[in-house]
Order: sequence, then C-alpha cells, then structure tokens
Amino acid sequence: MTIIRTIEDLRHIYADVTEASVAKVTGMLTPEYRSMIEASPFMALATVGPEGLDCSPRGDTGSCVRVQDPKTLLLPDWRGNNRVDSLMNIIRDPRVALMFLIPGSNTAMRVNGSAVVSVEPSLLESFETDGHHPRSVIVITIGEIYFQCARAIMRAQLWNPEKFIDPATLPSAGAMLKAAKAGFDQATYDREWAGRAAATMW
Repeated sequence: MTIIRTIEDLRHIYADVTEASVAKVTGMLTPEYRSMIEASPFMALATVGPEGLDCSPRGDTGSCVRVQDPKTLLLPDWRGNNRVDSLMNIIRDPRVALMFLIPGSNTAMRVNGSAVVSVEPSLLESFETDGHHPRSVIVITIGEIYFQCARAIMRAQLWNPEKFIDPATLPSAGAMLKAAKAGFDQATYDREWAGRAAATMW
C-alpha cells in the first residue's frame, strides 16, 4: 500500500484550492449563513478529549441550535443515553466542529470553534419544551463558518425517497446490542424501545 506521508506529497496529487473554497469562510454568521443554520433540524457535533474523538448526532424540532449573536450558537442538551461523551470532552478541551444538514438541501453547513457547557438557570428555562428543560446548554463560539461542497450529498442521493433503505432490512438496536454483549435481551429491548423513546424525548 502506498501511503502519503507529507503535505507536499499530498498537494502534489490534488489541484489548487479554488477561489470559492477560500472566499466562503467567514468568522461569524452572515445573514445568509444564519438562514441556513436556522433551517437545520439536525447536526453532528465533533469533540476531542483525552480518550480520543467523539461525534454525536443532535436534533430538535425546528432549528437544532439557537443563534444568540453572529458569533454564538446555543445547543440544548436534550435527553440521551447519559454517556455525556461530548460534554466531558468539551470540559477538558473546548474545540468543537459542527456539521448541519437541511432536509431537501444538498448544501451542508460547517462550523469550527470552541464551546463551554452552561447550566445557567435562566438559559435552561429559555429552552422549555413541553414542560421540560435541557440539563445543560452547549455555548458555541464560532471560529469559522462555511458551506460544504454539495457533491457528497448529491452522490449519496441522501434525500431521494427512491434510495431510502427499508429499516426492516437492517439490524435492530436490540440485535446490535446482543451482538456486542452475549445474553442481552434483544426481544424485550426492541419491543419497549419505541415507547420508551417517545416518553423520554425531552
């Protein structure tokens, strides 16, 4: 296997960066970038810590983040599995990377920056949903923001209903758990999961 070991060798096989690839990067939200971010109900949050990297899916009704100002995004931490990998990483290393997806759009939005974890009562209360509050809010300071080339989503045909996978053809969550841990009660987990998720959404 031929391995690239240097930046010089890497640059040798790739063309120069286009003007648009550089010009699109800004240090804060433009009105257009804000519109894109606020249209996104789903994002992936990447963090880094002593144990390694983590990438966590985040989703919400409407926009998955709140824009506080052109440099700041607020991400409520809703109910999950309580592993808190992302939060532990942020506490020890504030660097974060975000990728936002917008259903129906081939344009993804990317943010690189830093974050802190806040439990300010007034901030938690401001995100009240169905009488519930997030246990914390990730406050993200934008270092750079830009849109991602659409080719990957176009190649994947991510939003094409004809390409959707029938979930029944995939392993269930219970099946994957049983494969990871011998003796796990797959049937009970799969039977109860949908109701448990619906009851603990917030």
